[in-house]
Amino acid sequence: MKISLLISVLISFVLVAYAANFNQDIAVTWGDGRGKILENGQLLTLTLDKFSGSGFQSKNEYLFGKIDMNIKLVPGNSAGTVTTYYLRSQGTTWDEIDFEFLGNLSGDPYTVHTNVYCGGKGDREQQFRLWFDPTKDFHTYSLLWNPQRIIFSVDGTPIREFKNMESMGVPFPKSQAMRVYSSLWNADDWATRGGLIKTDWSQAPFTASYRNYKADACVWSFGKSSCSSNSPSRNSWLSQELDIGSQQRLRWVQKNYMIYNYCADTKRFLQGLPKECTAR
Repeated sequence: MKISLLISVLISFVLVAYAANFNQDIAVTWGDGRGKILENGQLLTLTLDKFSGSGFQSKNEYLFGKIDMNIKLVPGNSAGTVTTYYLRSQGTTWDEIDFEFLGNLSGDPYTVHTNVYCGGKGDREQQFRLWFDPTKDFHTYSLLWNPQRIIFSVDGTPIREFKNMESMGVPFPKSQAMRVYSSLWNADDWATRGGLIKTDWSQAPFTASYRNYKADACVWSFGKSSCSSNSPSRNSWLSQELDIGSQQRLRWVQKNYMIYNYCADTKRFLQGLPKECTAR
């Protein structure tokens, strides 16, 4: 009995040691107390009221990684609010990989806005609806970023892939380390139906909730990466690509749930579509 009890304790310790803990991994950076870490580091909430939103960032910087976060979005009438979850580097020529969740009138679907910036330039938006209500429960939103591609996924289903096409002269973020950020803020000048629907402050405070942050990533510190070229098997995501099944799911999402694709917006790009669009 003593041996089995010891084994049980050791197993529990290992699970706790490797469990995501917001106290260890995340810093709430703004909001004057509106961002809270709860349940011994297992839950994080961001709140928006008429005076301020709130936000957090990862304590580590990463140069490539697979980042997972369970998020439960603001329920009810969330029109005018934006919940963001993204990777971003510093400086005026920053790189960035975006998830933005645009609020809605109660009963209407959220808009999932995605974008990729390189050298401070974005304009690569794709927008989607979701095939479930993201306010009822937690769902996993993932960003896979390796030297060959960026993959946006929801509950393991890819919704977007942005490939490295530097050979065609298309910039790709691969040299600037990025932190994970998230925020909840008021953007009723544009977020819901182009700003036609304003935030109803009688519904405030608005709250988004987070669990199970996981960064399977190369930590960048003092100009060096924590990933070793001698052990690529430990970082299989560094060469991960979409298999046939994942490609089929991606096409299913883009056929049924994509509502905007910059690569199809010929009115916006009067001089011709971006190079990566014509290569598809």
